[in-house]
Amino acid sequence: MDLEARSLQPNVKAVLLAKLREYKSDLNNLKSEHKRLASANSNQAARDDLLESGMADVMSVSANQRGRLMMSTERLNESSDRIKESRRTMLETEELGVSILQDLHQQRQSLLHANDTVFLLLKVPYRLHLLTGKFEGKDERKRLMRKGGRKNK
Repeated sequence: MDLEARSLQPNVKAVLLAKLREYKSDLNNLKSEHKRLASANSNQAARDDLLESGMADVMSVSANQRGRLMMSTERLNESSDRIKESRRTMLETEELGVSILQDLHQQRQSLLHANDTVFLLLKVPYRLHLLTGKFEGKDERKRLMRKGGRKNK
């Protein structure tokens, strides 16, 4: 087109060359806009590809973390159950210990009562103290023997 416009008459030639420059300028503007849009689309496509792969990684990591969290929760629940069972066993043991101590106390009271009864019935001047293992009334017996069996009134 440029060659044809230059070969024409000068009055028509100037008008056609001006239009030609305008068309070339429009064409260059459209080409640059096309490149910009094409690169934006390719960038958007690349961005989407990256995001999709990134999202796949995030999904994978999220699923992995979820699995670990579920395992940790399960272990925590098992530990809580073991602690509850141990606490129950401890309370049962404590209850059994209290029961045994009550039985021993009752047996001690029975033995002390029996010892007092024997002392009173036999009128023994001394008796064995059950807790200390020492004789009670021993000093009184010695005092009586020194006086020759005489009692002070």
